[in-house]
Amino acid sequence: MSSSRLVSSPLLRGAAGLRQSMLARSMATVQSSIGDKKVPMSNLESGKFVNYQRIEDNLQVVRSRLNRPLTLAEKIVYGHLDNPHEQEIERGVSYLKLRPDRVACQDATAQMAILQFMSAGLPQTAVPTSVHCDHLIQAQVGGEKDLARAIDINKEVYDFLATACAKYGIGFWKPGSGIIHQIILENYALPGLMMIGTDSHTPNAGGLGMVACGVGGADAVDVMANIPWELKAPKVIGVYLDGKMSGWTTPKDVILKVAGILTVKGGTGAIIEYHGPGVESLSCTGMATICNMGAEIGATTSLFPFNYRMSKYLEATGRAPQARYAEEFNHNLQPDKDCEYDQRIEINLNELEPHINGPFTPDLATPISKFAAEVKKHSWPSELKVGLIGSCTNSSYEDMSRSASIAREAASHGLKAKSAFTITPGSEQVRATIARDGFIEAFEDIGGVVLANACGPCIGQWDRKDVKKGEVNSILSSYNRNFTGRNDANPATHAFVTSPDLVTALVFAGDLTFNPLTDSLKGADGKEFKFSEPSGHELPAKGYDPGENTFQAPPENSASVQVAVNPNSDRLQLLKPFPAWDGKDIVDAPVLIKAQGKCTTDHISAGGPWLKYRGHLENISQNCLIGAINADNGEANKVLNQETGEFGAVPTVGAYYRDHGIPWVVVGDENYGEGSSREHAALEPRFLGGRAVLCRSFARIHETNLKKQGMLPLWFKNPADYDKISGTDKVSILDLQSFKPGQDIKIEIKHKDGSKEQILATSSINEGQWGWFKAGSALNMMAAAAKKA
Repeated sequence: MSSSRLVSSPLLRGAAGLRQSMLARSMATVQSSIGDKKVPMSNLESGKFVNYQRIEDNLQVVRSRLNRPLTLAEKIVYGHLDNPHEQEIERGVSYLKLRPDRVACQDATAQMAILQFMSAGLPQTAVPTSVHCDHLIQAQVGGEKDLARAIDINKEVYDFLATACAKYGIGFWKPGSGIIHQIILENYALPGLMMIGTDSHTPNAGGLGMVACGVGGADAVDVMANIPWELKAPKVIGVYLDGKMSGWTTPKDVILKVAGILTVKGGTGAIIEYHGPGVESLSCTGMATICNMGAEIGATTSLFPFNYRMSKYLEATGRAPQARYAEEFNHNLQPDKDCEYDQRIEINLNELEPHINGPFTPDLATPISKFAAEVKKHSWPSELKVGLIGSCTNSSYEDMSRSASIAREAASHGLKAKSAFTITPGSEQVRATIARDGFIEAFEDIGGVVLANACGPCIGQWDRKDVKKGEVNSILSSYNRNFTGRNDANPATHAFVTSPDLVTALVFAGDLTFNPLTDSLKGADGKEFKFSEPSGHELPAKGYDPGENTFQAPPENSASVQVAVNPNSDRLQLLKPFPAWDGKDIVDAPVLIKAQGKCTTDHISAGGPWLKYRGHLENISQNCLIGAINADNGEANKVLNQETGEFGAVPTVGAYYRDHGIPWVVVGDENYGEGSSREHAALEPRFLGGRAVLCRSFARIHETNLKKQGMLPLWFKNPADYDKISGTDKVSILDLQSFKPGQDIKIEIKHKDGSKEQILATSSINEGQWGWFKAGSALNMMAAAAKKA
């Protein structure tokens, strides 16, 4: 049997032959007593209980209507329907109204989400919500000093978030707590529940059997305001895992392999559901790693069936009652026998090789046995400048213990790291535990630098000094995302993604062509040695050390709390409503930019130093589309102002059009807006006067974000029509007064020479979303409804 196989057919029998886990599984039967128990959703929140009864009740209705076996993804998603009796349910077609159990926000996106929530005028969030300070801490010299510097620089933002959280009943995780997704896994994620989070890697919680989806802040505000969350019914891609994980192969290699099969857009509109006997060889945190990086293939989310590994993790993180409750509910935490998947992939873990993906895209997958040849073939710089482990994807105790075993073996031969080597603990709990157990000492002994418990270089928060901008070099990380300039803002950096094991081994060679499975290194004594297979511990034998308490619970009475916003701030700015649609067609809108090739949310709204303006829409809009490549001239941030005939920066030209009452459009290529969930990539074009984005295809979250802000995301009905438009053209979007969801939209292109031609566009806009456009934004519509109530 080959190590992987992609089966493409409309609906395939997916769970047949699935080996029984240690927990009994059968077709779900209604257990009315399941809701009699009051099990807390979290040890940090009082009066909020796991609602398995709702899932039971909903599924009883859904089963009677669909009359077929259900995938695990369907059980959890349909179990959270707002109205299971009347909801249309067709995978890939219907728009579902859902009731998630909680919301989570990281500090960079939380600012705008909370500013929007404040505009709604509600006293408290309707569901448990948490905010996590992890994005604004820049990596410079090391954990303690970098954290202290961040607290000083970002005091205004942290004060705003702390007071807003206290005001609106939100749990607040202070800077230094750790990365949002690890905190969620340790404290909030539970099997069978549903969460939305304002970060694209929210699916990390799928490692605990939770449907956890990345969204924009406006979606989060809906749920915080007790409005159902809208999601197109996801298709379900089944990944059948056979065999057993061993040796140098890690859970990271599963998702690196899947990314190579499906590509960066292959999971769009689908939930990736892992199943099969191979699941039993994966740790809970390993499953989380796989789900985390599902964002790189555009998946709505990823998840695993409940098993004993999840029970062990829940117990280790102080949630034994929740583990026992999930065991009782296990019949709805597994896929039904003979359920059907829209697509099916098979991976044999016995034959799966360690992989390295990249550069410049996370889906260029190469097995380690072929990687050296690929480095030479493509003339990638073979010298490894920096190796980086940790991040939200790979910073578990197991990851750190395996890397520490490699570091100790190298040290026993007298070696120090040849490449710079950084370690990012995922949470304060992980940091304290690996410090107690000697792993940090092992890393520092070989020259490693331990960074703050934060995102750091993974999201571009890295004050890198060892190379100059434009200098060609290679870095290797255990992160999830490696788009051009993502980590260090240097477009010449070749960033590769792999497991922490391979990163750690390769820093001792300092060379990308080194294969630790087959190659030897020379020790300080001149003798050659080969690394042993990495070894580690799934969970700490002595239990987790919680470290410093960095959680702020909201007060019981928040009436006297004042939210801190300085009207003269350059980092925080209260929002003003966008104007409503005037009821007319959009006529002669200049093309602001025709983006060529990959245009991620990093290209549309850059991170790094711009993160400090995430709470100030006017200031951050100065980075709008500055990374997108103009198809007309092959340059970034240089577009034609059709009114003046001069070239200027994208935000400058956009603002010029806005200030002169001229609406404008963006033209994009495939999978426009892939990557981060940052809604600023939709807010900024809207703020600068944009009205529509016309492209070949969209990434899911970004398309929704555009709709929420009152912009029209339109697809070329004929993708080849992309080639008919240039940055010197004007576009008219016609017959909007008579538009009905599902209809094609007429587009008239007026060329520079005055000639015209018509094409057709399509959209996924439904009736409710058309209301957002007419109101000017979803928030406008929400505020209007609140006034009427």
